[in-house]
Amino acid sequence: MSTIASLKVGQLGIIVEENQHSIPLKLLEMGCLPGAEVEMIQVAPLNDPMYICVNGSHVAIRKEVASKIKITNLDCTDGEK
Repeated sequence: MSTIASLKVGQLGIIVEENQHSIPLKLLEMGCLPGAEVEMIQVAPLNDPMYICVNGSHVAIRKEVASKIKITNLDCTDGEK
């Protein structure tokens, strides 16, 4: 199973976390809930932090946290945007 940390810039995923205890409360309150679509927007130098878009909000999260949030990758080609 993939995690948010495995996404590349521009890739999308759906949060499928069964155990919400691994997602910090602040992220849950911002909409990082199971079923939410996540897009990798930007990765800072040294790969930390990572900037994601979830529910229309841009959020910066640490790679350590991103690696704990499980997702299903959405396959899309460049021509579909």
